[in-house]
Amino acid sequence: MEDLPEALLTEILNRITRTSDLNSLSLVSRQLYKIEGSQRGAIHVGSGLCTAAKALTSLCARFPNLRKVEIDYSGWIPGHGKQLDNKGLLVFSSHCSSLIDLTLSFCSCIDDSGLGCLANCKRLVSLRLNSTPQITSIGLFSVAVGCTSLSALHLIDCEKIDSVEWLEYLGRDGSLEEFVVKNCKRINHHDFLKFGPGWMKLQKFEFERKRGKYDSLIAVGGKVYDSSHDAHSMDIYDFCCESLKDLRLAHIKTWPDVGLRVVLGKCKALEKLCLEYVHALNDNDMIALSRSCSNLKSISLWLNLQLYSSDVGYCETRTSFTDNSLYALALNCRMLQIVDLSFTGCSRDWPSEIGFTQEGFLVLIQSCPIRVLVLNNANFFDDKGMKVLASSPHLETLELILCHAVTDVGMRFIAHTPCLSNLTLRMCHNVTDAGVAELGRVHKLESLVIEYCGEISLEAAQGVAKSVRYSKDCSDALMNTIGLGAY
Repeated sequence: MEDLPEALLTEILNRITRTSDLNSLSLVSRQLYKIEGSQRGAIHVGSGLCTAAKALTSLCARFPNLRKVEIDYSGWIPGHGKQLDNKGLLVFSSHCSSLIDLTLSFCSCIDDSGLGCLANCKRLVSLRLNSTPQITSIGLFSVAVGCTSLSALHLIDCEKIDSVEWLEYLGRDGSLEEFVVKNCKRINHHDFLKFGPGWMKLQKFEFERKRGKYDSLIAVGGKVYDSSHDAHSMDIYDFCCESLKDLRLAHIKTWPDVGLRVVLGKCKALEKLCLEYVHALNDNDMIALSRSCSNLKSISLWLNLQLYSSDVGYCETRTSFTDNSLYALALNCRMLQIVDLSFTGCSRDWPSEIGFTQEGFLVLIQSCPIRVLVLNNANFFDDKGMKVLASSPHLETLELILCHAVTDVGMRFIAHTPCLSNLTLRMCHNVTDAGVAELGRVHKLESLVIEYCGEISLEAAQGVAKSVRYSKDCSDALMNTIGLGAY
């Protein structure tokens, strides 16, 4: 091994991806040890890491070209030893001159002064802070000022960070391309209107409000929202987000203050949209979005029950959007390929609780090249819908969850969908072994997932697809995997 050219050894090491294999191989010879150390670009450390400054310095010397470092103390208890603290982070920031990607997860001994050490990392491009309880806006501001190459920032469960100077500074600098904020209780979605020019370069934005102890996915309560309100009729916020391609908003309230709702009408390059339980939206928001987002390829709408005023003067309990939104998407978003519709709290005994009808839904399906479709508790969808869906020339993946109106008849239709290769049925209790047998006769499926469908047996599922995953009921802790492998 010692006689092999260094270039060949380097090529061999580059083809090995598992860290354990690299560690074992580096013990074979001094030459491999040295080359592997210089080639290693990423490490993941946490409990068990020796936090003494000398040991950390040796670690950095062992891997002088680290570009990605993840420090993760999830599951840590005091018996695991000391956590990395400010001094330890200083060692990493001082010795890892090539560092471009840093993740700190559940690091309870690092505070603002430790985060300030990252100003040494002039090449730092991506920073992820996940459950770092001691870090406040002061530390984040020092990162915003010192890390001039930063283009991706993730803040998750950071309890002490609020939105003051750091957000405005990052906005003025305008260097961020990816910005994710989830479950940070002191940051409100209205605060991002201060981001100003920062929206111009942003390509991915995700905001999820931290829900309170008594928050419910069922939004019906005292608030009545105006179904005719148009938040996009007047452009009162002077910013644009024409580079934004990926947008996710979750658990936010857009009434009476508009907040991030206005972003929906400003994203001309948007390709992926995910709206999860956003309060007070209506058809005008979706119409504005569809008119500006002709490149939209993926949409995920997770909707719950809300109270809306109607044209005839009474309140109706329903989900946010109606068929008018579907018609707008069908007309303007002809590149749409992935559709995920989920309805929470809607009873099959009250079809009007869902603002969509099967007719409007099928207009969308027939107007766009849908490849992936997920329907969760879609009470409007039945076997007639399955018959139309079966003629979709591009549909490859279908997932039905709690679709009670779909029966064996629908299975007979969908079995003949031209390109369908992946099918998932969850809690579809009106599909039986006979319906699954219809799928088996065609022999087209690559994968079949059946979970908690009480009328379908394991015997009926066997052999229907190359890969089958089956679970009888919700109490099953172990999935039975049959066929060629797990899906």
